[in-house]
Amino acid sequence: MNEFLDIAPQVCDASSAGRPVVALESTIIAHGMPYPQNLAMARNVEGIVRAGGAVPATIAIIGGRLKVGLGAAELELLARGERVAKAGTRDIPYLVATRAHGATTVAATMRIAALAGIRVFATGGIGGVHRGAGENFDISADLTELATTSVAVVSAGVKSILDIGATLEQLETLSVPVLVYRADEFPAFYSRSSGHRAPLRLDSAAAIATMMQAKWSLGIAGGLSIANPIPPADEIPAATIDRAIAAALQEMKARGIGGKEATPFMLAKVNEITGGASLTANIALVENNARLAAEIAVAYARLTSTA
Repeated sequence: MNEFLDIAPQVCDASSAGRPVVALESTIIAHGMPYPQNLAMARNVEGIVRAGGAVPATIAIIGGRLKVGLGAAELELLARGERVAKAGTRDIPYLVATRAHGATTVAATMRIAALAGIRVFATGGIGGVHRGAGENFDISADLTELATTSVAVVSAGVKSILDIGATLEQLETLSVPVLVYRADEFPAFYSRSSGHRAPLRLDSAAAIATMMQAKWSLGIAGGLSIANPIPPADEIPAATIDRAIAAALQEMKARGIGGKEATPFMLAKVNEITGGASLTANIALVENNARLAAEIAVAYARLTSTA
């Protein structure tokens, strides 16, 4: 194991025995939701993974250590967000060297999960091509990580504040399989409708696990993007969320906000404009993704244990 990696005993025991494990990111805790809703969400999501028959492994960087599986005090530290950097893959060496705290993005969580031998990861939404990327070249490192790191990522699709069509094109260019669970349309995070067809569709966790095994057994490196539409009862209509995003984008540009600060600002502003509805939807979709990820992890563990 890597000298900078600390794997919680329950995660280590499960991995060693071939039992299912689901990685969970921490940026959504420190930078994606307000306190104390973020802490309640983190605890609840871990409980959902356990109820689904898998071991949760929330990932973060604490005091320069790559942590796979967090304790109560570490979750509290992240939820309060004090002196916790937003950590992409490129930030990992710096945070390790300076012994700092970091909440891991999708990309960084994938990289650390792979170091720990974890194949399934649940998140809210993946990053992608930002609106206006033709001018500012703002494209998330999540996409290049998906192209190189062999972890299956369950999300509610590309965050709807991004350019979904351009992101799907970029994922195709990077040869990242993009499949939608039980739907023919690619979801738009807060809503089930994006106007883009599903590149691929699979209707069971077992089928997804079989695809994972086939991809990696063929020696095709890189991850899979599994889009799990938000449940119908929890979605926000596309027209409603689009108006909120447009208003938030206008304010973000006026204030000159960009880079790492863009997504946290947009999520907070959209939540303000929607009167809290987007936060409620965000929590619902994360929980939904955790359920599916646990099913996939269980199916993949069963498949690989008999291979």
